[in-house]
Amino acid sequence: MNITESLVTAIQSTRMGAIALAKLPQVAKNDALEAIAIALEQNGEMILAANQEDVAAAIDAQLPSALIARLKLDANKLKSMVAGVRDVIRLEDPIGDRQIHRELDKGLVLERLSCPLGVIGVIFEARPDAVTQIAALGIKSGNGVILKGGSEAIHSCEAIAKVMHDALEKQYQKTQGVSPDVVQLLTTRAETLAILKMDKLIDLIIPRGSNQFVRYIQENTHIPVLGHADGICHLYVDMAADLAKAVAIAVDSKTQYPAACNAIETLLVHQAIASAFLPLVLTALQERGVKLLGCDRTQKIIDVALASESDWSTEYSDLILSIKVVDGLEEAIAHITTYGSKHTEAIVTEDQAISDIFISDIDAAGVFHNCSTRFADGFRYGFGAEVGISTNKMPPRGPVGLEGLVTYKYRLVGDGHIVADYAGENAKEFTHQDL
Repeated sequence: MNITESLVTAIQSTRMGAIALAKLPQVAKNDALEAIAIALEQNGEMILAANQEDVAAAIDAQLPSALIARLKLDANKLKSMVAGVRDVIRLEDPIGDRQIHRELDKGLVLERLSCPLGVIGVIFEARPDAVTQIAALGIKSGNGVILKGGSEAIHSCEAIAKVMHDALEKQYQKTQGVSPDVVQLLTTRAETLAILKMDKLIDLIIPRGSNQFVRYIQENTHIPVLGHADGICHLYVDMAADLAKAVAIAVDSKTQYPAACNAIETLLVHQAIASAFLPLVLTALQERGVKLLGCDRTQKIIDVALASESDWSTEYSDLILSIKVVDGLEEAIAHITTYGSKHTEAIVTEDQAISDIFISDIDAAGVFHNCSTRFADGFRYGFGAEVGISTNKMPPRGPVGLEGLVTYKYRLVGDGHIVADYAGENAKEFTHQDL
């Protein structure tokens, strides 16, 4: 059996497992998730040891610092992984929700019911903690999940996947609940290329990684793709901003986790407060090791290197920040419209009218007022976790949790009803009465 045949067989088993999973009650899914959470706690040392092996190899290979930051696990990240699984347990089951219940005519009743997508393929670079997030959301939403991590995270992903598989297997043997086949890990590039062609078996692809990586996935599959290629986020400091508040938000938005896609890459500053604000933010950012670039107007106020045109469209994912002084709100919005990636944009101002215009006119998945862009996250939104962030205009948009992993079907029940009775000269009339 060649790799494609073997992979098709594996994904078919995931699809069958997902069909059974979709019919399980919430308690069975929650029990499986709790078993995973306990297993992660009990096997933490083994997972961290595997991760240390990946990190050491990444450092030896001189991989980018942003990727290494996403790759590295520690005790706190492990606790967050476990907490994320348990947060998903606390969420309401999204399956079987009746969104429409309508009588079309006597004895002819229509329902619209939420249901799983089916099988989701998630391909990601680094971020081994994504394995548990995605698996937990997949199980709770009744979907089978095919996971493919990057080669730089192979030992971490294999360790986490084994812990989860063993926990599900043990639980399944005891209760016949969630089959361990519903979550599968792929490990080779050949498998990645193969699944991109399996539009009959996989219902959605979610890529998580660099913009080049996401674009490659989008351009090489007929399967629907949910995700974003760029994370170029901006913070605009308005003339009516509280400067201390603006400094704190700018520092957090850039340095709290610079490798994240919701970290800011450009700081826009109103010219009226630039001379007062820029020295303050310069000191605060340089204390945290941030390299600053600026436009010529910025250079007249603080000592920074000149930003080039390409800097405005660069996702640094590192401790680098470009600064541009603007004449006002209109220029700030125009700059964001030109260079932004529709991910997350923020304004700092005490003028509510200015904030209202910014929030109304900026086209992005997240538009924030007086808070850090780093809040753009499924866990922080109370989604339990996220499978990724979407900058698509059509939903789901922004951090994608359970609600982004379900669709719906129409169920119509009649008693011998035929359309011919509702056409022609003596046509019956629909009642269209909501029940």
